[in-house]
Amino acid sequence: MEDKFSEIKKDIQLIIDNMAIKNLSEASIKLIEVSDDLDDMMDATDDEIVLREISKYQVLLNHLQIKMSTKE
Repeated sequence: MEDKFSEIKKDIQLIIDNMAIKNLSEASIKLIEVSDDLDDMMDATDDEIVLREISKYQVLLNHLQIKMSTKE
């Protein structure tokens, strides 16, 4: 599971990088992919610690999505 969180962190950084260079379409696509991955992870676990970690990333993705929608 730790490998999956490392991949999620890299993908979120990619989203932020794409937002910084105004490539909002690529950032939006990656955001949807990461969100789907987090949903799949949530469905596959009942570990409270993992669920808390997933929810932190979901909050961050929601914030990034709001930021993107205000820039478009």
